[in-house]
Amino acid sequence: MIRNSLICAGLLAGGLAWMSPTFAQQPDNTGANKDNSPTADQQKMNVGDREMTQKIRKAVVADKSLSTYAHNVKIITQNGMVTLKGPVRSEEEKKTIEAKAIEVAGDASKVDDQLSVQPK
Repeated sequence: MIRNSLICAGLLAGGLAWMSPTFAQQPDNTGANKDNSPTADQQKMNVGDREMTQKIRKAVVADKSLSTYAHNVKIITQNGMVTLKGPVRSEEEKKTIEAKAIEVAGDASKVDDQLSVQPK
């Protein structure tokens, strides 16, 4: 009985140590966010910006020819200006997503394409 309690205590302590920030590698994208471009948490919640983001997202997700990477790009709208961020698998996917954003935004000057191509 004591032996089983010691084993359980050891497993619990090992599990907690594994979860500790000292042992687990924490995600760090501060280098990627050093420029002043918008991040997803800066998405405006006014009706116009929110609807524009939703329309672009629906168009992107509805296109089944796009990769999972492309379906998960960040779409950030602030005061009618759309920023696209994240990796896609090809230049073709990049152009497709940009075209969908321009179609919804109504003007190419309202879309900042910061997508990056990262092939498999």
